[in-house]
Amino acid sequence: MTTEQESHLRRATAKDSPIVYWQLAHLWQERYDVADRPMEGSMDPFFFVTKTKNFIPHEYPCRTEFKKSFSGRRPQPAAEFEAVRWWLPFASPRVDLSGFWFRPTRIGCWARTFLDVQSAGPATLRLSTCGGAILFVNGSEQGFMAPYERNLEDQQLFEVELAAGLNEIRVYFDDLAERDARFYFQLDYVEGPEVETAVPVPIAAGDADALEIILEGMRFDRTAYLGEDVTLLFPVPLPVALSCHVEIEGDFMSIERFDYDFELEAGATKLELGTSADMPADFRHFRITFKTGELSLGRTLGVEICHPQRQGEAPAALDDRVAEALAEVAAHSEPDTVCAFARLALGQGGEETEAMISAMLPVIEDCHDCADFVLVPLLFAYTRWSDLLSPDLRDRIEHAVLNYRYWMDEPGNDVQWYFSENHALLFHTAAYLGGRLFPETVFVRSGRTGAEQMQVGEQRVRAWLDHFERWEMAEWNSVPYFPIDLKGLTALAACAPDETIRNRASASIVRLMEIVARSAHQGMLTGSQGRSYEHTLRPGRSVELSAIARLLWGRGWYGRRVHALPQLAVCIRDHGLRFPEALAAIAAHQSDDAQEWTFSQGEKRFAALYHYKTRDTALGTIAHYRPGAWGYQETVLHLRLGDRPEAQIWINHPGETIQFGYGRPSFWGGCGTLPRVHQYRDLAILDFEIHEGQPDFTHAWFPLEAFDDTVVDGNLALARSGNGIAMLIGNGALQPVKQGPTTDIELRLAGRKGRWIVRLSDVEREGGLDGMQARFATLSARRDEEGALIVVDPDYGRVVFEEDGTVRAEGRILRPTDWSVRGDAVHLKIQGRQPRRAAS
Repeated sequence: MTTEQESHLRRATAKDSPIVYWQLAHLWQERYDVADRPMEGSMDPFFFVTKTKNFIPHEYPCRTEFKKSFSGRRPQPAAEFEAVRWWLPFASPRVDLSGFWFRPTRIGCWARTFLDVQSAGPATLRLSTCGGAILFVNGSEQGFMAPYERNLEDQQLFEVELAAGLNEIRVYFDDLAERDARFYFQLDYVEGPEVETAVPVPIAAGDADALEIILEGMRFDRTAYLGEDVTLLFPVPLPVALSCHVEIEGDFMSIERFDYDFELEAGATKLELGTSADMPADFRHFRITFKTGELSLGRTLGVEICHPQRQGEAPAALDDRVAEALAEVAAHSEPDTVCAFARLALGQGGEETEAMISAMLPVIEDCHDCADFVLVPLLFAYTRWSDLLSPDLRDRIEHAVLNYRYWMDEPGNDVQWYFSENHALLFHTAAYLGGRLFPETVFVRSGRTGAEQMQVGEQRVRAWLDHFERWEMAEWNSVPYFPIDLKGLTALAACAPDETIRNRASASIVRLMEIVARSAHQGMLTGSQGRSYEHTLRPGRSVELSAIARLLWGRGWYGRRVHALPQLAVCIRDHGLRFPEALAAIAAHQSDDAQEWTFSQGEKRFAALYHYKTRDTALGTIAHYRPGAWGYQETVLHLRLGDRPEAQIWINHPGETIQFGYGRPSFWGGCGTLPRVHQYRDLAILDFEIHEGQPDFTHAWFPLEAFDDTVVDGNLALARSGNGIAMLIGNGALQPVKQGPTTDIELRLAGRKGRWIVRLSDVEREGGLDGMQARFATLSARRDEEGALIVVDPDYGRVVFEEDGTVRAEGRILRPTDWSVRGDAVHLKIQGRQPRRAAS
């Protein structure tokens, strides 16, 4: 079918707006290796405190070589254009193929669209990308751009001539992918004749329109699945019969993918995927593709799956919870070295366990990014239970250990991430324990004997512990990174030959869990986080910290993706690791008073954190943290209500409008622009002033399904779960999203200057939402001449939030600059609350 004969999906295209409908070719990928060489550098506890937008400056040799060869030069397309799928925008201005590549990889892709022009004339197009790109109009090359700065966007204007009628626009874009790669382009129609975008489709145009409406409005019928059937709801009936392919994946490090195929009839209004009890736990991405003839249209959605019915209540005794945790991981986690560790800890060697290890060895042998996550549990297991492994597998493990790259000063050409403290700990732990295993053998990359490698690793472990004991976590309160730190520390606590290191590691483990307990609500960590992802923010039950809370305190559930749980269990079972009994009560605060917890994290105490919880609510924020700066993955405010883990709220400014993307920050994970944040007890304020070029709204995660009662009215939103009540007050209307993946879970506040006031209370004091609204609906903040924000609160009176983060209220002065790394927990009486009577 020629272009003239084809149907077209037509969309109005205004001036100074992006062109957002495209056909795409296959993604071309080719490994890019350079000569092995060492790097200079060290752990960087400030790497995400960005100075140029959200650009991370550390550069690998592969990027240096790539820029020498290709920067400023015309990209060379790797293939000809052939349409294999159609790109629909779903509110994104970009064609965004961002992702995660574990080795340096050259990537490239063709995109094509058409502009239907009313009358011929000159036009201005603006092309934006992080890598290289070539622009073609009607087969004529208009020019190229090739900055190739990793994940840093550049723009270029092109003056082009458009003919009357259909004009073919092609873009070839390419880059070097290293770990998380922002691989996209945006083409804006800046100025020119009146045009509309016209993308060829091999079906009737009206049917294509309807398919876009379905994909854009499609959503899960639940916020989370705890054993229920999984159903995707369509906003309108399916216009044609088609096939649907669904891939279920985990986070970017997950090794599993589950594929499903369905045939859908015309008129279908939903897609029933089956029971969640048979699907893998954790927050899962569902990559959904509609195919009819040559047309392929897709969308990614995400949802949490957990299996609480199968898991049941946690055993009462710690020893039984240890046994349960090991059995759960051995039987139900991803088949990797962590699962193999749990199996070996239970004496389960043999073919299945060895297959898990064998499948993961290429990751270590090839020095994939995050191979250190795989290696440390393997070294721990080998140290303890190598007798359960076959001689052939032991030889393969030895070869992998001896050829691995343990730090950036050893030669290599990988893109392992050496700069964050959690990775640094694992690299040094692996060098220390790996060197101990093979003391007489030469480690290939360093040229050291194992004994020498062990000595270097030991020195670096001690330096890491020195830093941690002084400054603790740069990635404060981070749900995904507590388990990574615990992975390294538990290996040291169990396997370090030096008693001092074992003791220091054990003490650090206890300290990490104290931080979790202090910042937890009913066992679930609740508070500001230094690094967050959507797949660790949205899940209420299946994140690993939930399983760790179940192990230690009897509260929580298990997911499928695990890093440290079985190592922690073995340290308790076999190595004398113990935790203060008081942590259980702190993590599940049930007393009549409130805990106020102030502490600082990171080198030079750059993150000052405030947390306040009662038995019914918890709210955590970060004080005076880079207000107005470009953000990375920081979650600045997070709260929970009642006893249900899903009853949580956080507020952020999206870093990108594409949902389920790979941006850092993303739609939910982090802030594009960081707000000014203040908190005093149950009261908090966020003031956003968003940079130009970023999404022009802020939003709150507000899952109606998780609450027992809600009201959204104008600039007010109230929610109750159990006895906990939250009120959100915007400086404009809070708009509930009623279409698409975030239907009934997202509230938006339009505008670049957005102010949110958050106030918590409980049923005992307010009676319900009506009482809460009556007392607090008129809360507002005024700015005085010195820049302080002043709120008059019914309970706290005049609360002054000074520009430097200092808070003055109830005769108290709280200065974030005074908050120590060890922290200070105080118990405060709650006005209007009567003491709970003890059970008779």
